[in-house]
Amino acid sequence: MERYDRLTTLIDRFKLAVRPALAENANLVVCTAPDGTPHQACFRTRGTGLPTNEAPVLFWALVDWSGAQNPFLTALPETVAIDLQRDPDSIGLVRMMQSEIIGQRCGVDSVLSRLGEVLIVRMMRAQIEAGHTRPGLLAGLSDQRLSRAIVAMHDRPGQAWRNEDLALLAGMSLSRFAERFLAEVGEPPASYLRRWRLTLARQDIAKGHRVDVVARRYGFSSVEGFSRAFRKHHGETPIALRRAQGAYTKNERPVLKD
Repeated sequence: MERYDRLTTLIDRFKLAVRPALAENANLVVCTAPDGTPHQACFRTRGTGLPTNEAPVLFWALVDWSGAQNPFLTALPETVAIDLQRDPDSIGLVRMMQSEIIGQRCGVDSVLSRLGEVLIVRMMRAQIEAGHTRPGLLAGLSDQRLSRAIVAMHDRPGQAWRNEDLALLAGMSLSRFAERFLAEVGEPPASYLRRWRLTLARQDIAKGHRVDVVARRYGFSSVEGFSRAFRKHHGETPIALRRAQGAYTKNERPVLKD
């Protein structure tokens, strides 16, 4: 049976990085109770500035997960928190952080960064399991059936997905699938897939991939059509983005005029 992982592709495509930081630059804080017991982890998904309620702080960190380019991050509440005292596994993780901070052995920052990434993943799992009342990606991923279709689009964005194929993956009738997807995600499946493709295409173009190759990769039948869709979604043409990123070379003939 095929396994559907709701987070791995999002973590891979929008590189998750956590590194220790000063309080004023942090968007993740781990606090303890007065006796040193891990108490709460709080992640601000947009901006910095975190409340601690004067609790002792064990760890400040900056989480970089591609910001507004990451559709999952933008679907989250502004602040995400977990009660560590109700999560024995996460308490164990934070105790490892405590040991590293107290010991200050070589490589401590690298270890804290890796442990911080694991903590963020656990916090994101909790958000998916809790669900969301507002339409969006988080609500869609929280739905056990819809999430299969969403993950399939995430994992294989270049495939020529039809609503019939996605409904089959979700184990729903076509009409029920289309109705529920619109209600939970806030847009039709084809619209979500198009936005996802254009989001990934922007990443690839910024890395220097050729426009025609990217257009084919994400299912566009022509470079012209891809460029129009790209400009409408991102506010600039693919070639303009390549030039801005320094990826366009004078020896390469442009695929399409601006």
